[in-house]
Amino acid sequence: MNLMVSDLDYGQEPSLEPNLDPYALAKALSGRHLIGGKLVQAASGKTFEVIYPATGEIIGFGAAGDAEDVNRAVEDAAAAQKAWGKMRARDRGKLLYKCAEALEEHVEELGRLIALETGKALRTESRVEASILADAFHFHAGLGSELKGETVPHHPDMLTITVREPIGVVGAIIPWNVPLLLMALKIAPAMLAGNAVVVKSAEEAPLTVLRVCQIMNSILPPGIFNMLSGFGPECGAPLVEHKKVGKVTFTGSVETGKIVYRTAADKLIPVTLELGGKSPMIIMADANIDKALNGAVVGMRFTRQGQSCTAASRIFVHDSLYDTFVEKLRAQVDAMVMGDPLDEKTDIGTIISPEQFKKVTGYIEHGKSEAGAKPIECSAMPTDEKFKDGLFVRPVLFTEMTNDSRLSREEIFGPVTCIIRWTDLDEVVAAANDTEYGLAATLWTNDLHAALNVTEKLEAGFVQVNQNLVVQPGLSYGGVKNSGLGKEATLEAMLEHFTHKKTVIFNKT
Repeated sequence: MNLMVSDLDYGQEPSLEPNLDPYALAKALSGRHLIGGKLVQAASGKTFEVIYPATGEIIGFGAAGDAEDVNRAVEDAAAAQKAWGKMRARDRGKLLYKCAEALEEHVEELGRLIALETGKALRTESRVEASILADAFHFHAGLGSELKGETVPHHPDMLTITVREPIGVVGAIIPWNVPLLLMALKIAPAMLAGNAVVVKSAEEAPLTVLRVCQIMNSILPPGIFNMLSGFGPECGAPLVEHKKVGKVTFTGSVETGKIVYRTAADKLIPVTLELGGKSPMIIMADANIDKALNGAVVGMRFTRQGQSCTAASRIFVHDSLYDTFVEKLRAQVDAMVMGDPLDEKTDIGTIISPEQFKKVTGYIEHGKSEAGAKPIECSAMPTDEKFKDGLFVRPVLFTEMTNDSRLSREEIFGPVTCIIRWTDLDEVVAAANDTEYGLAATLWTNDLHAALNVTEKLEAGFVQVNQNLVVQPGLSYGGVKNSGLGKEATLEAMLEHFTHKKTVIFNKT
């Protein structure tokens, strides 16, 4: 396709009717933020390219936001929030429910567009994400009645109550790997609680987020949901720094998360941080090996090219099952089809960007040079000539690894997992915890005593036994250690992270 900036037409907004041509929709959305209910160009007029990772084509442009755009969006949100915060919570919930219904009508459209932007396979990843997006809004829309306080038995001559009040303007900075779902888990509870939000999208994937914002702005009052695109230093940093942003919720790298945290600390505002992981999967000798195999395929997020914070990138397999497990996992991943993300036959798409491609392939080459490591490359590269410049990487199973390997310790964010033998349960639990991260972990066993014992000891915020579900509305999600601060996806998270609690005392005497 290879669009040029001169190809863009800012004279007409894209229709709200579902558009199943992702190329046409990407072009129609290009070069704009959404502020005050309207699609607008960046104040500077600058844009940046959005690339289809499977071919290297330029399929659209993001608006390059800066401090001027941030100020306009935040000021607009702050003005709109005053009336929004006074609205009955259940009425806000009704509007979010209407948003969910509208997003359901656009699932196929959004799935195709996110596949084009990110290179994630439509059937196995992108369409699923678009469906969960709508579900997240349905879930949060029903929580309006739970925004309530308490009565406190402080003194018989005093009526003491607490009330929940919105923070004001929430800045949400989202990643590129699952932008729709992770955005929903931030903005849905924030808006239901009475806040206005300003979202800063990832520069690799701004267009589908913009489309969601456009659809929702056809229902919400103007200014409640503003969206900016751009790069971290020019757009993200001014958003965190803005004096009228009272809360920041961020998903991304540990390094950037610490910068966000330091900036928020200077303002003394609350933050929620979800910063990644190096998640262990422990398979015990008595585990159902076939279920564990499926758990490894799903848990490692091979269909997302391993680009997941919760990816099971360290798989500890009991020595008695090790060889069988490796051979069966190899066969299962080998059978997966890598190819055009928009093709229904494709299981595995691409890496998101040239920078990430270089990082992942660098780790793979390093692993191949490690003493004792035995890499097993799976699946097959697409043969169609049009994908010769695509960012495809074959999944790699690194066997006979130790937990001291660089590949076992650092977050690769690619289709690479380390498979490690073990024999002693206490030692494998210690190894699983021997990491700077603590986001997710899974255990595979039919021994209830062992399951209770191990899950108690695992240092992670999201632990599962005999399954490997992705984050979903209603399940508390968040990590410990360098995996971040705070929780998402639940009523508890909404109350604790997007409201202030005020104590009010009435003296009856």
